[in-house]
Amino acid sequence: MGSIDRYIFRTTLGSFALVLVSLTGVIWITQALRGIDLMTSQGQTILTFLGITGLAIPVLILIIAPIALMIAVAHTLTKLATDSEIIVMNAAGISPIRLFLPFVYASIIVFIIVAFIGAYMAPDGMRRLKRWDAEITADVLANILQPGRFAQLDANLTIRVRERQPGGLLVGIFVDDRRDPKERVSIIADHGTVLKNDSGSFLILEDGNLQRFETGKTDPALVAFSRYGFDMSKFSKQGGDVTYGIRERYLWELMAPAPDDPVYIQMPAQFRAEMHDRIMAPIYPLAFAALTFAFLGSPRTTRQSRNFSIGSAIAAVFGMRMIGFACSVMAVKNPTAILVQYLMLFFGIGISLWIIMAGVVVEPPAKLVEAINRSNARIARLVGWRPVTT
Repeated sequence: MGSIDRYIFRTTLGSFALVLVSLTGVIWITQALRGIDLMTSQGQTILTFLGITGLAIPVLILIIAPIALMIAVAHTLTKLATDSEIIVMNAAGISPIRLFLPFVYASIIVFIIVAFIGAYMAPDGMRRLKRWDAEITADVLANILQPGRFAQLDANLTIRVRERQPGGLLVGIFVDDRRDPKERVSIIADHGTVLKNDSGSFLILEDGNLQRFETGKTDPALVAFSRYGFDMSKFSKQGGDVTYGIRERYLWELMAPAPDDPVYIQMPAQFRAEMHDRIMAPIYPLAFAALTFAFLGSPRTTRQSRNFSIGSAIAAVFGMRMIGFACSVMAVKNPTAILVQYLMLFFGIGISLWIIMAGVVVEPPAKLVEAINRSNARIARLVGWRPVTT
């Protein structure tokens, strides 16, 4: 690349990175706030919370990256046009298709990123998230023992916890154990924690007392303790085998699923639709960059408005993305929707390249401009606006 190409390439990729990080961060925060109860109600640490919610970031990037590239291309072209650099390049003999090359290089970088995320990173993150969630939700101690509730773990075993504190500390514990028909045990402890090791899971109670009511005896046996271990292995188990859904499958697993895969046997159409959706995901950055350049890349003077071109580029990109989403949903029942999506993408790229090579300047029709000017003048008269004279 020449110096001009490197300048445009760096500007585009820098803007893309800034927009991608900003949009992903905002959307990730809104999604992460929904799972804040993971810390408050289940006693998980902030690192666990961030780790679990962070696994969804690749999926967000997969959707946001093409939009971020479109914004970056529009920003770069607007900057070049504002500084009259596009006009100077055109006057120096640089054709629009030649000027489009550094944007193609930037689009190829985004193409590789999106392809890698769609084929491996996004499904791998979803797999880790599903395994992590299974380990947490499979643990009864972390989910059933909710503050202020009497949890019926068994037919004759009731446990209540007054509150949870940071670090997994349980405060105000009450246990009523009637599983043994020969005795009834009631335990009250000031606080306690859950301990898991190779021997099983235990509720470690501290600073409390135990009352044992034996059959045939009138007085209970009362024992005060500073530390007592209550076996809870029966009610706490690790997550078993996890069945991965379609979104948790790698691209090569979608392309060549195992014939005896129960999920594939039940939903073969969903496998096909998801596979083509992953294949087409990297093409969207190329299509969005081409469309944006087609509307904004032609040389204009600073007196010519670019608002119509910017609005048209946004509408074209938005329409293409919405049609793509609709085709992805319809592809499950109608395979023709997959073909429509491919044709839409390549048609968008083709028509954009034709506009760029032909040097077509996308501008609003003259009659539309005149109608807008007349409407603005009429509104100005109604509100009594007069130009300020000096």
